[in-house]
Amino acid sequence: MRSAKIVIIGGGVVGASTAYHLATRGESDVVVLERGEMQGTGSTGRATGGVREQFGTEINIRMSMYSIDFFEHCEFRTGYDPKGYLFFATDKAVFEQLKRNAAKQAETGVRGVEILGRDEIERRVPAMNCDDIVGGTFGVRDGFIDPVAVMHGFSKAAVERGAKIELGCEATKINVANGRVESVSTGDGEVGCDAVVVCTGAWTRELAATAGIDVPIEPLRRQIVWARCENEIPSSLPMVIDAGSGFHFRPAVDFWEPSDSVVGNRDILFAFPDREESPSFNTQFDAAFSDKVYELARHRARFLFESRPIVEKCRAGLYENTPDHHAIIGGCGVEGLYFASGFSGHGVMHSPASGRAIAEIVLDGNASFLDVSCLSLERFERGDLLTETGYI
Repeated sequence: MRSAKIVIIGGGVVGASTAYHLATRGESDVVVLERGEMQGTGSTGRATGGVREQFGTEINIRMSMYSIDFFEHCEFRTGYDPKGYLFFATDKAVFEQLKRNAAKQAETGVRGVEILGRDEIERRVPAMNCDDIVGGTFGVRDGFIDPVAVMHGFSKAAVERGAKIELGCEATKINVANGRVESVSTGDGEVGCDAVVVCTGAWTRELAATAGIDVPIEPLRRQIVWARCENEIPSSLPMVIDAGSGFHFRPAVDFWEPSDSVVGNRDILFAFPDREESPSFNTQFDAAFSDKVYELARHRARFLFESRPIVEKCRAGLYENTPDHHAIIGGCGVEGLYFASGFSGHGVMHSPASGRAIAEIVLDGNASFLDVSCLSLERFERGDLLTETGYI
């Protein structure tokens, strides 16, 4: 039986970040088990690549603040592009919530979230119908990253520091003896270990159950339309989000063919959270979704409605939702078993903070750079759920 001091299950961006932060601390006896023949075949490779400080809870705001600083200054290419996030409201109550969120963000230390009236929104996105908009907010440090580049950057840096990544190696069971982790069963045999960090996103619940732990994470399909517009999209176009319905759009970028420029781009991504979607592992794009999202586009922006879907680029991925739409970061009732999962759509953007947090918890017993105790698994048993008003 082969062995490693720490086994990380899941080689997406959160698992890669965890390996990087452990290795950076000098813990190189780490192996990442990735079931795919390549990294990024799960949720990471299907992400839209947005990053934002505009959240409603202190922990999400602080996770974003740390992560954006990391994306801006780290040792590898992240594709960080602060084009901004523009949230708009068509309802006064929603606008008031956006303003409360902005106040919370400022109180937490965010600088550069602006409260906008209709005229200013129309000036920033002139092609959008703003007749029914009452106001909005704009985050100047919000913007875009390249999820695939970030994942590979973490992985390469971790391997250079001594960590190992095994591809095509699916973890099937976490073995526990006398209340502590003993090994991980895989299709290639057992891996003995002192600690296991589960970073398997939407697939976490089933794997955790093999160790006798219930982790309340449900998979939920999220679909994205990739379309081509008649004319070029302004290079300054931010992420634009209807804070009421969740309908949103941004310039499209193919992360598997990296480029830091959208100059001359006519491609756009747009989507909305379909409230009729039931939890499942379905990642097939449904053509009927296009009809729904184009109905929203019809009213909001002519250039969206008149765009043409590029069917082969439309895609679906999985959100890993917890009951309160916040991540689970920390240990559990089994000694040596840890989780960094359940990010509810924020895994890529929070990967630097989550990787460092779980690495510090494994090595030191707690995360000293940021208090993430409110994200413990035990909060669900205690009923200490968080309330995020900035969930999309």
